[in-house]
Order: sequence, then structure tokens, then C-alpha cells
Amino acid sequence: MEPMTSGSIWKRMTMFALPLMLGNLFQQLYNTVDSLIVGNFVGSSALAAVSSSGSLIFMLIGFLSGISSGAGVIVARYFGAEDGENLRRTVHTIAAFGLAAGVVMTAAGILFTPQILVWMDTPDSVIAESTVYLQIYFCGSIGFVMYNIFVGILQAVGDSRHPLYYLIASSVINLVLDLLFIEGFNAGVGGAALATVISQVASAALCMRQLMLTREDYRLVLREIRFDRNILGQIIRVGLPSGIQNSIISFANVIVQSNVNAFGEMAMAGYGAYSKVEGFGFLPINSFAMALTTFVGQNLGAAQYERTKKGTRFGILATVLLAESIGVLVFIFAPQLIAIFDPTPEVVRFGIEKARTAALFYCLLAFAHAVAAVMRGAGKAIVPMVIMMVIWCGVRVGFLTITIPLTHSIQMVYWVYPLTWGLSCIPFFLYYKKGNWMRAGTSPGPEAERGARV
Repeated sequence: MEPMTSGSIWKRMTMFALPLMLGNLFQQLYNTVDSLIVGNFVGSSALAAVSSSGSLIFMLIGFLSGISSGAGVIVARYFGAEDGENLRRTVHTIAAFGLAAGVVMTAAGILFTPQILVWMDTPDSVIAESTVYLQIYFCGSIGFVMYNIFVGILQAVGDSRHPLYYLIASSVINLVLDLLFIEGFNAGVGGAALATVISQVASAALCMRQLMLTREDYRLVLREIRFDRNILGQIIRVGLPSGIQNSIISFANVIVQSNVNAFGEMAMAGYGAYSKVEGFGFLPINSFAMALTTFVGQNLGAAQYERTKKGTRFGILATVLLAESIGVLVFIFAPQLIAIFDPTPEVVRFGIEKARTAALFYCLLAFAHAVAAVMRGAGKAIVPMVIMMVIWCGVRVGFLTITIPLTHSIQMVYWVYPLTWGLSCIPFFLYYKKGNWMRAGTSPGPEAERGARV
């Protein structure tokens, strides 16, 4: 892959982000198919069961995703610095980490799911189906973990096209299997979970094949998969803050979901349907965030400081404008979008209320995520971790703890997200303008520094 350290900044970043956006679109479609088919063919209770599982799933896998993002930063730095030896060691160390983590995730997910659903105040009418869905889902943990790791490696070296192709293939597999298991075999939510697992394992296998066939320094050789203590330490130092951040924020979102659950299964279904719609609004945010992290990591690895600064300005602006444009569309077409998942009037009402509260504030979420991505690419992952833990977790949980008992209104749940998005933008803006992050970013090591000077 050609590095992002030369050429037109906006073209390089946009051409990298567009396949990511298409890939994220298929990922969102992939995640939405279960809810769409379940809501239309099984019913509102089953939709509530699938929808309420999202927060718990991300809470359990978010930590590992954060560690993987740390690996991507290290890969981008070594790739930008043209340090082939350390690049190879990083690829094989993160592959070893993923295999070990997948085994742990499988055991933890199967073991703790029933109790966590009880803690979330999941209604008795959906708890059995939620348990089935989650336990089958976590049986495929190795596939999910390894897919994210392999995609992270490819994206870190600037390859956003192959992950797109594999996501398209995976989405088609998921759709076909969903229809087969749910409509053909009447397998319910268990069939939806099984279809997701099979399709995700298939996409992980395709990514692994691509890494094994490349002739570049990041080629994956199965017999070389092992832990390198020095590389693992670097990955953990950069990735651990993101992992902690993901887990804590996900825990806060589980608390939010438990508050939604208290309003009944119609609220759960409506809130869950909106969450699927909202996922499409996040496409430019996720895409340009990854592009920013990769761009910053590669250019700081190559000591291209002025180029880094120009690239971050473009990436942040593009993210904010695209996200707000989608937010306006979600606000306008909320009734039609929610009804796609479940036409039940009460479900649609809950979904519209959430959409009309949050959609016009996507610009705030976009800015926070974009600046956080810049910080991670610079090796300053502790900064977004602290900001998001304090505001997206502490303030979010505190707000609901105080307002829900006083008002008994689900509107407080709807408003907690725009409120915390906006508050987090203040420290992110101040830190970004300070500018210290550019020259103070964590270096992968002395070998990379030597490579950057060459």
C-alpha cells in the first residue's frame, strides 16, 4: 500500500475514507439486517431482545477493540517510518493477542450474559430470547475479534478497499442466512445470532487470506504468530486507554439501556430501531475518524508535522459537515425510517421522539470523535480516555440517576446523549488548539525514529 505521507492531503484522506464509509455502510446494514428481519418476521418482543443486546455486546468487546486500535497506531507508525522488521513483529504479536482474547471473550460472554441481563432490568418477556441471542453471538467471539484485528492492520497501512470487499461478501452471507434461518427454519433470534456469527467468521477468514498473500512487510505468516514482549508493551500502552474508555462508556450505555428497559418492551423496540437508524448517521464519523488516526500515525512516524496539522483540519471539518447533513435527513424522515423496522404505532412513536431529540446534534458527536481520533493517532490516547470517561460516563450516569426518579420521563434518556456530546467538545477543542500533541506523540521506538530520519 502507498503511504499517506505524500500527495494531495484531501484526496488521500478522502480516497481512504470513502471505501471505509462504504464498508461501514455494509457493516451497519449487516448489523441492521437482524433487527429488520426479526422485527418484521418474528415481532416486537424479539426486536426488543435483539436491540437491547447491543450495549452489552459492545461493553464486552469494546475493551479488545480499544487494544486493537492501539495496535493499528503502532502499525501505522512503523509503516510510515518504513521499519519493516518492527512492522512484522507488530502484526504477529497482535494476531497472537487476538487469538488469546477471543478464547477469553467466548467464555466470559457465555458465562456472564444471563446475570448481566438481570442487572440491566431486562423485562421477563424478552430475557429468554436476549440470553439465547447473546450466548450464540459470543460463541463466535474469535471470529469477531480476529476480523477487527485484521481489518485494523489493513487500514493502518492504508488499505481500505479489501475490507470493503469482504464486508460486502459478509453482508450478503448474513442476509441469506438470516432469511434461511428465521423465515425458512423458524429459528427466531437464535437463527439471527447464528447467521451473524457465520458471516463474521467468513469475513475474518478473507481478511486473513489477504494478509497471508501480500508480499509487503506486514504479511501474516502463521508459524510466526507469537508474542513479542516489547511490541506487546507498546500496543498496550497506546491501546489500553482506548480499551478502558470503550469499556467504561459501554458500561454507561448499559446503564442508559437499563433505564430504557424500565419503560417496557415497546420503548426498547423503538429505541433499538432508532439506534439502527442512528448507526447510518455515524458512518462519516467512523470513516473519517479511522482516516484521521491512520493519517496522523503515518505522518508523525515520518516526522511530517505541518502536513499532519493540515490533514487534521480537513478531516475534522469533513467529518462534522457530513455528520450534520445526515442528521438533518434523519430528523426529517424519522417516521418512515423507524417504521421500516417495526410499524407498530407505539414503537414508531418512541423511535421518532429519540430521533427528533438527538439527530440535529450529530455535529457535536462528530467533532468529539474526530479530535479523539487525532489524539489516538498521535499516541495521546489517555486524553480522549479521560475526557470521555468523565463526561460520557460520569456525567451521563449522574444525569440519569438524578433526573429519572424526579421526572419519570424517557425524554431524560433521549437528552443525555446530546448533552454529553456537547460538553465533551469543550475540552477536546481546547486541547486540540493547544497543539502539543503533534510533537509530543508517543514514538513506537528508536528503530522508527531512525527510519523517519532516513
